[in-house]
Amino acid sequence: MDSTADVARAAAELATLAPSIHNSQPWRWRMDGPGLDLYLAHSRLLGITDPDRRLAILSCGAALHHAAVAIVAEGWHADITRLPDPAAPDHLARLDITGPAPASPDAMRHVQTIRLRHTDRRPTTRTPVESDHLGAIAAAAHANGARLHLLRRDAVLELAAAVSSAQHTEAGEQAWQAELAYWTGGTRPTGAGVPDTAIPASPTETTVPSRDFGHPGTLPISAEHDTAATFAILYGDEDSPADWLRAGEALSAAWLTATELGIAVLPLSATVEVAATRETLRRLLAGTGEPYLVLRLGHADPDHPAAPHTPRLPADQTIER
Repeated sequence: MDSTADVARAAAELATLAPSIHNSQPWRWRMDGPGLDLYLAHSRLLGITDPDRRLAILSCGAALHHAAVAIVAEGWHADITRLPDPAAPDHLARLDITGPAPASPDAMRHVQTIRLRHTDRRPTTRTPVESDHLGAIAAAAHANGARLHLLRRDAVLELAAAVSSAQHTEAGEQAWQAELAYWTGGTRPTGAGVPDTAIPASPTETTVPSRDFGHPGTLPISAEHDTAATFAILYGDEDSPADWLRAGEALSAAWLTATELGIAVLPLSATVEVAATRETLRRLLAGTGEPYLVLRLGHADPDHPAAPHTPRLPADQTIER
């Protein structure tokens, strides 16, 4: 059996594959004894797009879940202390390896899925997502600290208007566009950001607009619509860093479950980034909670290959001893 230091190092390395806003990878891991400490990485925060750090902390929550899954898959207990020091808000979590345990088959499967998971911006096919699959994805989110609200067709039209409004607002802000260009253009940090291979070559013909990156990419897309896709709001009871962190853990669990069921996932964050459209999401939740992210769930078009995985920063830029 590997030492806890080896297990911790491997877990932090696997966690680098977590999804993040514009693939900014806003996490920093510090190895400390038999465990890991997770911090926000200030150099990779999006000050215009995400001034409250909501999406950065959610991204870190996904990385935290990835790391915990890796530890459990290796046959160890993983104990998480979230926001362990109120005086240090950038210290998001402490993950302790507390002793051996039977390796979890579910965690072992998730580790394999982590290496396959990716954001899928291709339009979906006309085959609806099976209700039992939606139930399993929602259950995975709920078991990890957040919930999924599945939108009815009439609510999807309101969501589409909100996404369009959010992107119009962002397009009118020069600073917003400059930040987007930094993370999706040639000046982004090596190993981070969204490459052209992950950006559609043309706007998708869908009810809910795809992200406008300010320039076309090279990802081939079909003329399929999104009428059979399911749109869901990831939400919780409160709107605090602790809730955003748990939402990221729930996102990871739901996304891994979806991938294992053959369901493509596309996170839609524009409506969360703009205050006015975040209110629209609250209204769609009918006052039952605070929105963290919108997800599109569907079957990807098999005739159009998926984009290559987005790049990742070298481990020595995200993990320190």
